[in-house]
Amino acid sequence: MRVAIVHDWLYTIGGAERVLHEMIKCYPNADVFCLFDFLKPEDRAKIDLGETKTSFLQKLPFVKRAHRLFLPLMPLAIEQLDLSPYDLIISSSYAVAKGIITGPDQVHVSYVHSPIRYAWDLQNTYLERNANPITSLLARPLLHWLRVWDVRSAHGSELMIANSHFVARRIRKVYGRQAKVLYPPVLLSRKEVTPPKGKHFLAASRLVAYKNIEAIVRAFAELPDHTLVVAGEGPEGERIRKIAGPNVTFAGFVSDGALRDLMATARAFIFAAEEDFGIISVEAQSEGTPVLALGRGGSCETVVDGKTGLFFDTPDPHDIAETVRRFVEREAEFSPENCRAQAALFSADRFRRDLVAYVDETISAYKSSVVGYVSDKRFATESS
Repeated sequence: MRVAIVHDWLYTIGGAERVLHEMIKCYPNADVFCLFDFLKPEDRAKIDLGETKTSFLQKLPFVKRAHRLFLPLMPLAIEQLDLSPYDLIISSSYAVAKGIITGPDQVHVSYVHSPIRYAWDLQNTYLERNANPITSLLARPLLHWLRVWDVRSAHGSELMIANSHFVARRIRKVYGRQAKVLYPPVLLSRKEVTPPKGKHFLAASRLVAYKNIEAIVRAFAELPDHTLVVAGEGPEGERIRKIAGPNVTFAGFVSDGALRDLMATARAFIFAAEEDFGIISVEAQSEGTPVLALGRGGSCETVVDGKTGLFFDTPDPHDIAETVRRFVEREAEFSPENCRAQAALFSADRFRRDLVAYVDETISAYKSSVVGYVSDKRFATESS
């Protein structure tokens, strides 16, 4: 069986690239395709990525520095990838990868991290935050065209998998399709002994508006007796530093190991973004640390309210501050053992096992349902 894995693009390591890493482990002989690939050698090593096959966008000027400007070309570019030699195609898509073109004797399994956020329900949010009135006016017809293409391309796979029930609801709303749910893999703590807790609360993410780090920082202006550490850099960093009080420390960019140490010693991890899943809050729980999270999106599926964390209703500084106070009153109720047990439900081993099972089931169902199927020899599932 010849296998291809199609990813949107590669220029940094994030949650989607960790999913790609585990897909490669499941199918180590697969060829990897993407729109463009500018990963540094050290990042390639992190996800065991060899050479990739890229689209014509790879050779265009300025793609590396400003790839979002090439959004109008991305649907065309993904459709030009020649996947005809492959029997099984697995797409890892948060933008256009699911839009690859496949034939009637090929099986396509699409793992959807999210429908294109900025084209659907978050369109107005993105335009208000990231565009001036002129570019916003120009972007709207483009995004309308992208939605039309997105819906058409959403029906080219035999199986669609969502990374959370929250995303599965969005898929049903946008594409009218039922999706199986397979939570993404999380790198669990490797610490054999849980270190003693420090005095700090922790927030960590790229400092961009939708992560709501500003709201967390402002909340600690109402909590002068407690300290907050903020890890991460981003375009909002300078402005947020100016409004922070003396009980807030900015760690800047930290290595993965240093971040996990900050998580392990934090009293609680604070997560105020509405994410499709939110891998980082699961990582914190794997370090034995409870999570105070916005009660929307994927956090509702990863944090157990009252057992491994607490929810706040809105990303408002006052709501966050009140939740910190509630946590302090009940802090002894949140055990590291419960947090680690919850995080273990999202292990990489579980992801790989379930992905292969879903793929094998899809191949078997497709073979048995198609009249005049090419050959039973075209497919040899992992189990055989």
